[in-house]
Amino acid sequence: MDRVSSTKPIKTQKYLAGAVLLGAAPCTAMVFVWSTLTHGNPAYTVVQVATNDLIILVAFVPIVKFLLGVSRVSVPYSTLFVSILLFVVIPLAAGIVTRVGITGRKGRDYLENVFVHKFDHVTTIGLLLTLVIIFASQAEVILSNPVHIILIAVPLIIQTFLIFFIAYGAAKLVGLPYDIAAPAGLIGASNFFELAVAVAIALFGTTSPAALATTVGVLTEVPVMLTLVKIANRTQNHFQKRQA
Repeated sequence: MDRVSSTKPIKTQKYLAGAVLLGAAPCTAMVFVWSTLTHGNPAYTVVQVATNDLIILVAFVPIVKFLLGVSRVSVPYSTLFVSILLFVVIPLAAGIVTRVGITGRKGRDYLENVFVHKFDHVTTIGLLLTLVIIFASQAEVILSNPVHIILIAVPLIIQTFLIFFIAYGAAKLVGLPYDIAAPAGLIGASNFFELAVAVAIALFGTTSPAALATTVGVLTEVPVMLTLVKIANRTQNHFQKRQA
């Protein structure tokens, strides 16, 4: 009996660890998807992504280390740094090299109006493949913990809606145009779930409560974010239009 009860705090800590990993990783790549679906301002979206990349580079490791340390969950620095390297530094460096190379050879106009649009469908395909891989690897854990999934999903959904409406409403109050207000609200509500899942699996294993918590984050985020996209599109008339 004591042995069974002693496992409950451990499980709770690891569920909390998964939630911390989700919350500490602000959205990057998926921002472009949400912004495109709401006809957001491309320049502002790029600034959002660049800002979040910098935040992750500087703050992700110390924030995760601190919050998990408070929860008495030991996390090696090496795993966190390797995850940042694989999911942020390498893609960011590849993007910079590509931009500089293409702009130098064919100009900025070609980069923005021709080259970038060659990859319009790649993001959607990449998202679908990511979801398939995540859920395929976590299928057994998901099916064997239906109650836990509900208990994790409910606060995550409430949090996502709350953050969106706070940011979206604040944008309305300060008079921002819709093409900035919509992506601003959506980026605040979204998370870098690929990074969170990868770190959770690397630290605690594929069948761990932490991995399950981050997977539930993926499970809820995509449909919830699409719902928020629809809400934003339906309320865009309440915002001022950007002057040409």
